[in-house]
Amino acid sequence: MINKKVQNVEEALKDVQDGMTLMLGGFGLSGLPENCIGELVRKGTTDLTCISNNAGVDDFGLGLLLQKRQIKKMISSYVGENAEFERQMLSGELEVELTPQGTLAEKCRAAQAGIPAFYTPAGYGTEVAEGKEAREFNGKMHIMEEAFKADFSIVKAWKGDEAGNLVFKGTARNFNACMAGAAKITVAEVEELVPVGELDPNFIHVPGIYVQRIFRGEKYEKRIEQRTTRKRS
Repeated sequence: MINKKVQNVEEALKDVQDGMTLMLGGFGLSGLPENCIGELVRKGTTDLTCISNNAGVDDFGLGLLLQKRQIKKMISSYVGENAEFERQMLSGELEVELTPQGTLAEKCRAAQAGIPAFYTPAGYGTEVAEGKEAREFNGKMHIMEEAFKADFSIVKAWKGDEAGNLVFKGTARNFNACMAGAAKITVAEVEELVPVGELDPNFIHVPGIYVQRIFRGEKYEKRIEQRTTRKRS
């Protein structure tokens, strides 16, 4: 059995270089590869193109990279809760490619499956369709979207084994599952790393064939993006 375990985040991201394209899992603040993002900040890697559903918040997640001006371009579906993301986009400091959320997920999944392109009705007749091939299927117009091309896919899982098999917990599965294996190299950080054979094969979400490097992360903050409570009766 091939052992894909690396000792730490430094080893996992040792060859991430300036100007690369990175996929990063997460949805809002759920399922973020916190250790890897922190290492990218520490390394000072710059001119990055980041593919992610959103960019965290101002002081957490990809917002940390935006603060340091390490991201050149964001490919995402949502600006939302990150005021710095919005500011950089509106001022022209940051190149942004807004993509319908389902299209973003499918562009990841297509890359994972080795499918170069697909047709979708989402975005037809809008700015999203500009410059893209359009075809009619069953009386409805579709546009062609190409699969993503990325250097690294960086994902976070709840559990993993040394062969790279991954198990996600709850909604933290989100974009992590379709990004694994969708780039040249997939790095997985996990909360719990176990020997091969300890994970029940029936509950593995991503098989190890999609992962090249895996390590156990530390000190997960796991922030809540919008805390909603009600008064006690």
